[in-house]
Amino acid sequence: MLRHLMALLTMVVLALPAAAQDSPIGGTSVDNSPATATGQQTLESIMARQRGEAPPPLPDPDFGGDALNVPGMGPLGGASDSDLWRALRHDEANVRASTINPNGKVLIQDGGMWWLEFREGPLSTYGGWLLLGTIGILAVFFLLRGRVRIEGGRTGTTVQRFQWIERFAHWTLAGSFLLLGFTGLFTLFGRHYLIPLVGHEFNSVLLTGSKFVHNNVSWAFMLGLVMVFVMWVWHNIPDRTDITWFAQAGGIIGKNHPPAKKFNAGQKIIFWAVILLGGSVSVSGLSLLFPFDMPLFSHTFEVLNGWGVPGWFGMEPLPVQLAPQEEMQLAQLWHAIVAFLMMAVIIGHIYIGTLGMEGAYDAMGSGQVDENWAHQHHSIWYDEVKERESRQAAKSARPAE
Repeated sequence: MLRHLMALLTMVVLALPAAAQDSPIGGTSVDNSPATATGQQTLESIMARQRGEAPPPLPDPDFGGDALNVPGMGPLGGASDSDLWRALRHDEANVRASTINPNGKVLIQDGGMWWLEFREGPLSTYGGWLLLGTIGILAVFFLLRGRVRIEGGRTGTTVQRFQWIERFAHWTLAGSFLLLGFTGLFTLFGRHYLIPLVGHEFNSVLLTGSKFVHNNVSWAFMLGLVMVFVMWVWHNIPDRTDITWFAQAGGIIGKNHPPAKKFNAGQKIIFWAVILLGGSVSVSGLSLLFPFDMPLFSHTFEVLNGWGVPGWFGMEPLPVQLAPQEEMQLAQLWHAIVAFLMMAVIIGHIYIGTLGMEGAYDAMGSGQVDENWAHQHHSIWYDEVKERESRQAAKSARPAE
């Protein structure tokens, strides 16, 4: 009995290759039409394609044979799946959505490729070179100019430069910005530069944590931005002293440092750059956090079209009907571009406050600066402080009536 079973099994195994060549899987022989008519490939059509020949059309036009002229490759029906997906992609399909929001009918939004190419191309390239170029220029400047020293050395006596609440606002803004800057750079450059160094798994954990930090630390950044603006805006209004400061390039040209109030012209530029760029990056960040509630660009484009701005550059009117995904893509690009500009400004600010100028860090460290430093860089402000101290001392020394 066992011998008969083994013989039968052998015959079946030997017959399988011939059967596989004579009939496609699930169909009939290559010479019969049912396999072709059901939309399955045949050996004849495969061999014809390998020879570079155009195979005959499907016998049954209901299966798309006449339209596609590819036997066995058509869809199993009168309509092509590719036509359906193409209609969905171009928002031309007859779609019914349960939401009253018209964007709910947009199932496929194909504007992401230009965004991806711009993000991985010009944005990453020019943004990276901007930061590296800023660092390179400051390095060359340091080698040529050296550190700005306190003329006459330190006196050992100090004057109050910033109160604790001012330093709190500054460090809240500075610390949150550093976290936002690094996590943003990790997200943008991680795939190309971090994965080869640390691997996929570590990069995945790093970017997941970066997203959490970036989304939540942003609130501290906006708080610090508002505090800094409220406390220092009146000290950063341009005045005549700024003209002298620019004429002497902040003391680089000439032997004496130009007179300045609490903030000189260079610091005013940094202040307004931080306020304007920080405000813009905050608004675009909020739009990314709440994309359906804070669309920015459709209304902005409508206003620009009304002013005729695109025509100034020979451009067509900007689109005003934008899907939420398109709003997010534009907001993300704007967010990154403004952030790169702000990072370049902050790199210069960090350089001046640490390596570039002796005694500058003390202003935000302890809040006390050496009197020689104060007189050298902010003589008008220093004289006002000393005069105020003299009046307070005279008032305190006056005998009680």
